[in-house]
Amino acid sequence: MLIVAPSNPLDPAPRALLEQSHALMQQLFEPEDNFFLGFEALSAPEVYFITARDGSTVLATGALVQMDGYCEIKSMFTAAAARGRGVAAAVLRALEDHARSLGASILRLETGEALDSAIRLYERHGFIRCERFGDYAPNAVSVYMQKTL
Repeated sequence: MLIVAPSNPLDPAPRALLEQSHALMQQLFEPEDNFFLGFEALSAPEVYFITARDGSTVLATGALVQMDGYCEIKSMFTAAAARGRGVAAAVLRALEDHARSLGASILRLETGEALDSAIRLYERHGFIRCERFGDYAPNAVSVYMQKTL
């Protein structure tokens, strides 16, 4: 049974999955084009960090950061073995629900042009491309998306 719940990104299983995510991002993108949050940043009070697990196996991670006027999704990552099983969709729904509980009316995210499956997931869930937001530096690889809640 899939359980999506708040977690500690510093715990071994979530940390290991985040390390896989960071390694992939470093492989795909130049250092200046990587915008993932570090482990300590994911532990900050304004960050809502969750995992999806089956038993004790962590299958996916996701985080939500409350910003001025919107919430931003960060650190969405699903283990290769769990892809195509609805795990990422469950994490995304949980993050959306939390954003609504905070009173947010807009949900935003930044992803990479090379991450086709991530872009398709977000589009299936009502996200559309938008202009660059926040303090992201202009670059040729980022895709910015948002959804009205």
